[in-house]
This record gives sequence, structure tokens and C-alpha cells, in this order.
Amino acid sequence: MLSALALSVAVGALALMFVPSPLSWAVVVLAVLFLSFIVRFFRLPADKRIVDDDAVYSPAYGKVVVIERTYEEEYFKCDMMQVSVFMSVWNIHANWFPVGGIVRYFRHHHGKYMVAWHPKSSTDNERTTTVVESKHAVVMFRQVAGILAKRIVSYAEEGRSYRQNERCGFIKFGSRVDVFLPLDTEITVRIGDKVKGARSVIARFN
Repeated sequence: MLSALALSVAVGALALMFVPSPLSWAVVVLAVLFLSFIVRFFRLPADKRIVDDDAVYSPAYGKVVVIERTYEEEYFKCDMMQVSVFMSVWNIHANWFPVGGIVRYFRHHHGKYMVAWHPKSSTDNERTTTVVESKHAVVMFRQVAGILAKRIVSYAEEGRSYRQNERCGFIKFGSRVDVFLPLDTEITVRIGDKVKGARSVIARFN
């Protein structure tokens, strides 16, 4: 964010010094709009951690785009319920642990940068995979890069314990997070629902 601020100030100053008016003011307005977009994108809601061991919270702000039974081949190697939340460039892009517990598995996979809503993005795109052993079940979630997202940040470490709705990382620009749950989990959202990270319950354990 500091880099964006410095760039905006520099561009605005150079425009006022060397570009004829009124074109220089148009450049200044564009620089301000760019800075406003970056500030909006990197904003963070006030931390208000909710804990409910029976619930699975959304790990991201965005829209539910996938609810389906799918074969998970990386860790579980069996059918799981998948719930995916797509984050547009207008959403907050911080991510949170959907359940609390011990991280049993973590991997960062290099890959492609297809659009995040593509069905193959979950397995072919740049992504991280985190498996958490919670009180009721073992849950996996993936941070998946999109066509614009070039960097995924994750704070997860194998063997460490994390609290539910603790911040787990960040994805820069349009992307998605997939959550994999046991088949008997009660899904509490529908396709198209808008959810809030660390605020919206997406499932409950039976």
C-alpha cells in the first residue's frame, strides 16, 4: 500500500510539473482513483473473532460459486463436499481459518493463472492447500490464484494450532478459496450467496 501511495504521489507531482493543463489534472485524478482502489482492495475489517466449534465459517469475502460432491485427490483421496467462495477485485482479499485446530498438512503449489471460477483452477492454478484437524472433523481449504492474482500469502505452518477465524493469509486480486468437508456436513449456504470472511457460517458438523 505504501508503494501505491508513493507511486500515486510521484505520478501526480510529475504530471503537475511537466504535463500541460488540463491534462495534468486528469492524470492526478487517475492517480487518486488508483490509490483509492488499492486502499479499498487491501482494507481489513475490524477483528471480532467468533468461535463456534460446531460451525464452519467462510474463509473469505465473496460469492459462493460451487457446492458439490467431489473427489479430493491430494490429501483425503476420497469424496468430499466442496464449497467454493469466489473473490472479485472488489472484495476484501484477506483469508481466515474456517475452523480452529492443528494444521496437519500444508503445501504451496506452483501452477497456472486461469480464471478463478474455472473448474480446473482448484487443481491446476497457483494454490496453497491447508488441512486442519478440528474438534469435530479434518477440514481442508485451498487458496487459489486467479487470472490476475500472482501472489498467495499463507501464514499456516504444519504442527501449529490456530484459532477459528484467525487470519490465515491473503490473495492479491481476483481469486477463490475452496473448502473440503466430510460428506455428512450440513451445508448452510446456496450457490450465489454472498458471504463474509470470519462472519458467515457456510456449514455445520453433524
